[in-house]
Amino acid sequence: MSEELIDAVREDSEERMGKAVAHARSEFAAVRSGRASSGLVERLPVEYYGSTVPLQQLASFSVPEARMLVISPFDKGSVAAIERSIREANLGLNPSNDGVQIRLAFPALTEERRKEYVKMVKNKAEEGRTSVRGARRDARKDLEALQKDGDITEDQLRRAEEDLDKATKRHEAEIDAALEAKTVELMEG
Repeated sequence: MSEELIDAVREDSEERMGKAVAHARSEFAAVRSGRASSGLVERLPVEYYGSTVPLQQLASFSVPEARMLVISPFDKGSVAAIERSIREANLGLNPSNDGVQIRLAFPALTEERRKEYVKMVKNKAEEGRTSVRGARRDARKDLEALQKDGDITEDQLRRAEEDLDKATKRHEAEIDAALEAKTVELMEG
């Protein structure tokens, strides 16, 4: 019974840590580099027939060349709404449309702008690591409560906390690896 309780706490913390890593990666994708990427715009809210919908539900994306993103709306009537949403998002992109598709040309980034983006990505990575540590802290509290209630022994608590620390380090390393990859991508000319 006690191992099942420990496993439940461990699985919950692993799930929360995994979500923190996934969230950090999606935050990184939303930071634009010099290359065209749909990650920058796919979650933009678009006013569509009276309701707000993420752009990814209204269109498909393609990257015909390194600095060009083509957005192809499923409904041609939504082109103007999508274009308006992109302009209002202040992404530093100027959309142009031919009535059927919207083209986004990604200008090259200046060195100063690249460094600002790297700083922003590092902050997002720290937020992700903080979320991972928060999951560890909550799991520790749960484990300590189980030990206090007599459901697990001190040895089981210590082993579970060691496993928790290993999981924390592993998830933080995933965030660090994603940060490193994004930093390299941002600093490439």
